[in-house]
Amino acid sequence: MSHLLIVSFLIFIAAIAMTMVGKGGGNFYVVILAIADIPMHQAATTGQFILFSASIAAMVLFQKNKSVSWTLAILIGSFTALAALGGGYFSHLFSGFILKIIFAVMLLIAGMIMLITVSEKQNSRVNSRLGIINIKSGDELYRVNLWIALPVTILTGFASGMVGVSGGSFLLPLMVLAFGVSMHTAVGTASVLIATTALMGFAGHAIQGDFNPSLAIPLAFVTIIGGIIGVKFALKSKPKHLKRLFAYTNWIAALFMIFNAFHAKGII
Repeated sequence: MSHLLIVSFLIFIAAIAMTMVGKGGGNFYVVILAIADIPMHQAATTGQFILFSASIAAMVLFQKNKSVSWTLAILIGSFTALAALGGGYFSHLFSGFILKIIFAVMLLIAGMIMLITVSEKQNSRVNSRLGIINIKSGDELYRVNLWIALPVTILTGFASGMVGVSGGSFLLPLMVLAFGVSMHTAVGTASVLIATTALMGFAGHAIQGDFNPSLAIPLAFVTIIGGIIGVKFALKSKPKHLKRLFAYTNWIAALFMIFNAFHAKGII
């Protein structure tokens, strides 16, 4: 019982912090579950389920604040979701050790991306051409280069679904850096993308029989509460001030995952 309480508390804190910056928190959920000796495939499945639960709660609140670009979410989300389904399904081609190493590398890259200085600017309208489209959301206009967007979202979705994370660490910088989306809108839109990716990734894992309701459902309630609190903080704060902190925590989580992987192998 005390073991579950500690895991729940850590996941609750992660849900608050990661929802604030549109990263979902799947990376921390899986790390926490893996360190708690939950088998990697089950940890990935549970991570996707609780991530979906928290993201749905966040999406509803962000939408009420008009901080979601549905056009952008549908465009990116449709490709990410399908790729995540494939990633979750084909995850059994890799051992738990390999999944942990892949996951750690993703965390390290995500940390570096989060340290990139971004400028929140609105794009001026440009003539659309093959692969370049303009998307308008409220008073903001985004120029989307599909030649960049689609390959990145597909690869992100597949890798995220495979290891049980949301991909928000990659999709958020993509929206801000490549599309010129404001940070506030990017965080809100990311909640939709994360929810979609998590659902499809969870479905892929669940098909393989890795879902443990007695573990996942109680933790889902914890992440929903944490997600709601995180949104309220996000709407009152500037997420850019927290990026450096979360980049460092990503690297720490990656080191823990690498240690856990080698320790489970008996190498350390």
